[in-house]
Amino acid sequence: MAETAIAGLGMTELGKVYGRSPRRLAAQAVRAAAADAGLALTDLDGLIVAPGMSGSPGVELARLLGLRDLRLLTTMNTFGASAGAAVAYAASMIAAGSASAVACVFADAPLRPERPAGAAYGRDAREWHGLDGLRAALGFRSVNAHYALAARRHMARYGTTSEQFGAIAVSTRAWAAGNPLAQMRDPISLRDHQESRWVVEPLHLLDCCLVSNGGIAVIVTGGERARDLARPPVYVWGWGQGHPGHRLERGSEFGLTTGAATSGPAAMKMAGVTPGDITQCQLYDCYTYTVLVSLEDYGFCAKGEGGPFAASGALGPGGALPTNTGGGQLSAYYMWGMTPLSEAVIQARGDGGARQAPRNDLILVSGNGGVLDHHSTLILGPHPKGG
Repeated sequence: MAETAIAGLGMTELGKVYGRSPRRLAAQAVRAAAADAGLALTDLDGLIVAPGMSGSPGVELARLLGLRDLRLLTTMNTFGASAGAAVAYAASMIAAGSASAVACVFADAPLRPERPAGAAYGRDAREWHGLDGLRAALGFRSVNAHYALAARRHMARYGTTSEQFGAIAVSTRAWAAGNPLAQMRDPISLRDHQESRWVVEPLHLLDCCLVSNGGIAVIVTGGERARDLARPPVYVWGWGQGHPGHRLERGSEFGLTTGAATSGPAAMKMAGVTPGDITQCQLYDCYTYTVLVSLEDYGFCAKGEGGPFAASGALGPGGALPTNTGGGQLSAYYMWGMTPLSEAVIQARGDGGARQAPRNDLILVSGNGGVLDHHSTLILGPHPKGG
């Protein structure tokens, strides 16, 4: 397959950014990504939009940007797995000769100044009816509750502890200290994690991701072309997807395995690498639990050993497997799958500054969508495949 690369990265302000619609944020991110690559907007012949919770930028974004005669235009939604899936689709189209420069963008603005962050992903009580109403009456009424159930299942099966989840929160915050864009940069301790309020047991506040407004875009193009552009190319070595379809019923693997078990081997096979070749990870961390179970499913440790692996210090600064080096979604910003993807581009280019990991040869990027419903994996690197 023809070589492809990420040639541009564009990021708006992130966090408590008010007064701009998702479409405006998306347009700003695409313009910034094109400028970063040294391309004019008229050089783009593809646009893939990943919608957020507060309204999709939609294909109308092309009009706002003045893009005409596009060869590829689509909205793609596998929730947090969308960014990885979009890059894979763009790379496939470029390799097939169906496009030459594709912008992939995500933007969202769920935060409102007059509402708490948690309200951004809540549902109005009037929306609960039928069997959903019964679940709501029992307190099972949020995404947090679903992930708490998954985390509790893992704990019950493998003996995983809250302190092991906490080790992930602590290491991620340690990385965030070196990221000037991170929303939360003050160090935290395991005690801080344990004393943070319950959201839904066994998840503490510090087990749960931030809520952010903003937009991020990348430009995907051919590898040869990328080498002639303004910034160092980030080569796409491999990709994969997994959609396990677990049901919430007795005997299900829900909470025990994820789509990473499918998408990871697929991406690594395409890249021609193994888990031992990966030098850093940018993992989807909507919760500390998702980092832990993804590490297992990718094969960085045995099933059930994610807790001890995280507690060993392997993921933090100075660890054997630097993970979420920008602070991830737990401490930096929550831009769905664009959070790990943007940090991978920054690391692959060597632009991490104080948080730059010592090795960036091969970076694994994960995306998780829904409640463990979708998964995407990318393998990225600063050098061409086989180079």
